[in-house]
Amino acid sequence: MSVDARPPSEQSEQSQQSRDVEQVDVVVVGLGPGGEALATAVAQAGLSVVAIDKHLVGGECPYYGCVPTKMMVRASDALAEAHRAGELAGEVSVTRAWTPVAERIAAQATDHWDDRVAVERLEDAGATVLHGVGRLAGPGRVDVELADGGTRSFAAGRGVVLNPGTRPAVPPVPGLADVPHWTNREIVRATELPGSLIVVGGGPIGAEMAQVMSRFGVRVTIVEVGERLLGPSEPEAGELLGEVFAHEGIRVVTRATIASASVDDADGSIVLDLGEETLRAEKVLVAAGRTPNLDDVGLETVGLDPTARRLDVDDRMRVAGVEGLWAIGDVVGHGAFTHVSMYQSAIARRDLLGQDGPPARYHALPHVTFTDPEVGGVGLTERAAREAGLTVRTASTPLEQSSRGFTHGPGAQGLIKLVADADRGVLVGATAMGPAGGEILGLLALAVHAEVPLETLGTMIYAYPTFHRAIETAVGELLG
Repeated sequence: MSVDARPPSEQSEQSQQSRDVEQVDVVVVGLGPGGEALATAVAQAGLSVVAIDKHLVGGECPYYGCVPTKMMVRASDALAEAHRAGELAGEVSVTRAWTPVAERIAAQATDHWDDRVAVERLEDAGATVLHGVGRLAGPGRVDVELADGGTRSFAAGRGVVLNPGTRPAVPPVPGLADVPHWTNREIVRATELPGSLIVVGGGPIGAEMAQVMSRFGVRVTIVEVGERLLGPSEPEAGELLGEVFAHEGIRVVTRATIASASVDDADGSIVLDLGEETLRAEKVLVAAGRTPNLDDVGLETVGLDPTARRLDVDDRMRVAGVEGLWAIGDVVGHGAFTHVSMYQSAIARRDLLGQDGPPARYHALPHVTFTDPEVGGVGLTERAAREAGLTVRTASTPLEQSSRGFTHGPGAQGLIKLVADADRGVLVGATAMGPAGGEILGLLALAVHAEVPLETLGTMIYAYPTFHRAIETAVGELLG
């Protein structure tokens, strides 16, 4: 028989701590789309689930990203089409108004930034939902600092899933963090628009919001440190988008270095010093990347680096070196996209439930920037394919030269670019830029995903006259 030689006070404290730790099957930290879907599915499967988020259930996408920003894009596209009608169908008079956009975002997209419906949906599935900060407290353990100041602790018998997401990053420009600025979170809540705007960053968020604001009458300048807009995409796409923006009156400053940012005390304008010139605007939108929310989740308690910018996971989303820990979403480094998080969520859910299923593969990862024209891409760019050591062949065709582009008229700018592995005779990447470029991309994403032989693509019947028929022209060039 063993005897506990500790003082009674220590024994009592340990006993109280043991009683305070609640036993559950799964704890999900972070309820963006992937985390919410996983928690829902696992709870519906009969496991006890605690789902934690420090902000809104649903995450960035429904409240500050995909959904409200696409409402903004849709509104600005309607304005552009109205102006094009003058060339196509007669005189059109348009009066811009931001109020309907702001009201639609608040009422329809975000429920006035209230997640009550999402919480109830999770609870109806059987999960316990907590608003607060969830932190690892050792293998299989999560402590929660609740929004009301209380605390709860959980031990997860099956495991813990991390889906903490990212937050807007502010570049280390002297003064930039201290000047009043928008990120994607503030711009979607705007009820009034400024007369002028500087957008720091020419990636997807910056490009989409710059065009939206410009079409609503805001004088816009984009400041991009790289050589072109949409740097990771094919160069042809970024260059063409720059031409479109210039035609629409958006100024794009590339290869820029921002020396400092400040506020002019005389008129309250934001001043950016670029060295060779000084930019001024009423507002600044910082859209220069994202910071992973890994710095406050207790990684050190399970032997991981708390300063890490990503978590290494295997093809079942299990975190390397830590038993019973899964991670999904932005923090695993395969793209900060809702569809990637949802894809990974299904894989982690199957693994948690002991179900079979295909492992994670990212060879045909699609992405779309919802500018006008849309820019869709899938798989490898030409540069990435060459760096991977493949024998590369490419083909490209302008979308506006297709029959549909000719009949479409203004606004038909775009291109189809295909990247093929010549040794295997399959596509490994593609870009579809143009009206509904993200929809055209579906055919190309399937071809890359399923590794459809080029010969098969070359024998397809492509409907006429469509934008996607331009794919036939590019495939013919590859096969020729």
